Amino acid sequence: MRIGYTLMTEQTGPRELVGCAIAAEQAGFDFAACSDHYSPWLAEQGHAPYAWSVLGAVAQATGQLELMTLVTCPTMRYHPVVVAQKAATVQLLSEGRFTLGLGAGENLNERVVGMGWPSVSVRHDRLAEAVQIIGGLFDGGTFTYTGRHYRADGAKLWDLSPTRVPIAIAVSGPKSVKRFAPVADAMVAVEPKAELCAEWDHERVGPPTRKIGQLPVSWDADRGAAVRRAHEQFRWFGSGWPVNAELPGPQAFDAATQYVREEDVAAGIPCGPDAGPIVDAAKQFARAGFTDLALVQIGGPERQPEFMKFARQELLPALR
Repeated sequence: MRIGYTLMTEQTGPRELVGCAIAAEQAGFDFAACSDHYSPWLAEQGHAPYAWSVLGAVAQATGQLELMTLVTCPTMRYHPVVVAQKAATVQLLSEGRFTLGLGAGENLNERVVGMGWPSVSVRHDRLAEAVQIIGGLFDGGTFTYTGRHYRADGAKLWDLSPTRVPIAIAVSGPKSVKRFAPVADAMVAVEPKAELCAEWDHERVGPPTRKIGQLPVSWDADRGAAVRRAHEQFRWFGSGWPVNAELPGPQAFDAATQYVREEDVAAGIPCGPDAGPIVDAAKQFARAGFTDLALVQIGGPERQPEFMKFARQELLPALR
């Protein structure tokens, strides 16, 4: 299993994120996955810089680290033709190290453009059209498209890398797997469900693809401090994506999680100074069939240097 590090834009400012990416490469992580948010989940996280500016800087500041978005919604804040342009540019800047991770989005981020928040079926319809447009532009040449939700009128990407940008798509159940496995190069999911991986492979045409998971951890020499920080900043995580996709902002997430206890969070997120619980959690993804796993170290930039030291000396060797 390849191990990645998450550039969590919700908890860290842009300059510090670039520093985190450099440190992740030096520590030995295989890839960096960058979240793409307009708002943090909770006010306690406190950040939300523009992911694509960060990725451009990271592409120049690193030399081997693979990059990806986990994930970008190409349907409301961003028109698909603009997402294709951004992805093609980052692929050039990174010299072929970039994967475009896509998803149907969350109300938290997409509501800000004032277009409302459609039903999940409409969100998937929009995503399917967006993937067609982005893929068509990656093919090169002039591209025109007329769909139910989007149009592209004589669009063309004037700067394309010889290495085509792979597209990874986030899924959560059999319906999304059936719809998007045939048109994606990789799968993204946040739960270690073996059925997702099996269904993805069944629906794919061609060789097996990457299946990328994500695991939050709260490393700290003081386990009590690790648990408190995980509760403060990540108590929303256990609500599940059917809930998390619908809530409109940090205040709503705060209200929805007001009765979540520290012990509830610690039961679902590895906390403390030891590699063992993180390895055990990662094994669940490996056994389910995931090929890649992006770790999230909960906490702002002040929490990352010691985690990187721990990752280099103990965690990454243990995981591998």
